[in-house]
Amino acid sequence: MEFTEAYKQNGPCCFSPNARFLAVAVDYRLVIRDVLSLKVVQLFSCLDKISYIEWAQDSEYILCGLYKRPMIQAWSLTQPEWTCKIDEGPAGIAYARWSPDSRHILTTSDFQLRLTVWSLVNTACVHVQWPKHASKGISFTRDGKFAAICTRRDCKDYVNLLSCHTWEIMGVFAVDTLDLADIQWSPDDSTLVIWDSPLEYKVLIYSPDGRCLFKYQAYESGLGVKTVSWSPCGQFLAVGSYDQMLRVLNHLTWKVFAEFIHPSTVRAPCSAAVFKEVDEPLHLDMSELCLNDDFMQGNSENPSEGHIQVRYDVMELPITLPFQKPPADKPNPKQGIGLMSWSNDSHYVYTRNDSMPTVLWIWDIHHLELAAILVQKDPIRAAAWDPTSTRLLLCTGSPHLYMWTPSGAYCVNVPLPQFMITDLKWNSDGSCLLLKDKDSFCCAAVPLLSESSDYSSDE
Repeated sequence: MEFTEAYKQNGPCCFSPNARFLAVAVDYRLVIRDVLSLKVVQLFSCLDKISYIEWAQDSEYILCGLYKRPMIQAWSLTQPEWTCKIDEGPAGIAYARWSPDSRHILTTSDFQLRLTVWSLVNTACVHVQWPKHASKGISFTRDGKFAAICTRRDCKDYVNLLSCHTWEIMGVFAVDTLDLADIQWSPDDSTLVIWDSPLEYKVLIYSPDGRCLFKYQAYESGLGVKTVSWSPCGQFLAVGSYDQMLRVLNHLTWKVFAEFIHPSTVRAPCSAAVFKEVDEPLHLDMSELCLNDDFMQGNSENPSEGHIQVRYDVMELPITLPFQKPPADKPNPKQGIGLMSWSNDSHYVYTRNDSMPTVLWIWDIHHLELAAILVQKDPIRAAAWDPTSTRLLLCTGSPHLYMWTPSGAYCVNVPLPQFMITDLKWNSDGSCLLLKDKDSFCCAAVPLLSESSDYSSDE
């Protein structure tokens, strides 16, 4: 794995959908770099500090959210002189996103008063009153033809289906939720999944015409759903809950066919490999070196700097995992499945139980068993699957990058001084990885993963 030098950033960074460009926010400047050379290809100056950026699907336009203003500015890569500024006035702007056709911007006002669809073609705008959420509660079909927008009026939740061509409302139906949390189209655009707030365990499957196909409730009288995710193939729906369990439903009968628990102690029999991160200090033989006193005194202040490597050790069962019991007197307890994502082939799904923040669980859906457990020294900040192969990378705010494949797991040291990886993102073609530090970033060229690759923890 090869790493670039570090570049400055102090805001959001993201790859373009066509995998050719990297957008980086530096205060009020938007820097567009070429992915291969990281040379600056465009530089745009916004009116205030950039809080949020998002590429249009065609990678020709990019919007910047200036939420302190509040204002939205959009730019064109092919026409640098073209500018667009959206200001809702006293209503404010809480969030903005692109439509699938890359020619409309959807903004949500403060206090969810209205959602506005702004056209870049003819400057027309369409309003939808009382959107349920600012950044959630909106989902587009994969073919980009329809949008499902959740609204709330008269103390009841509704789903509005809009045509993304004319932005006319095609239908409205009420949903059986107390306080709707979010909505997602299935990958085949045939159904909608809606789930309630954590106060009420409820997962609802609706058809686009408003029929409730299935209602799932795992238990009552407890905090409910925390994360929901469709598998890329569309055959499975994963539901992570506050009871520290992952449940998987099938798309034919909507019945639960797998329940995965996250125990604090893992005992045999268990087919999973348990990888634990351990320190591996470099042992240097300095007996024959002659160094003066000044040099030794200067290096004695931090003798371990640059000499700590890490590796994965394969642990024997049983093993007790680090566990943090959340306080009972505080809201939003750190427990339950707070992080979850499917591999690109829908074969694996990873989870993180928030009461065990240093442990990542990888489940094999084809065999309905636990495939691996990664035990880190520090809490897991981010994890992301390779979009082109079965490879998982994660970071923990340390100078190391951690990788898992079905062949094994290993650790990679980032050769940049004082670079602590707090976030990571894949390029859409799987060739490049963006690594973020607090105020800088670098890119890593990731080698293609062959079927017969066999990694070891000391590479």
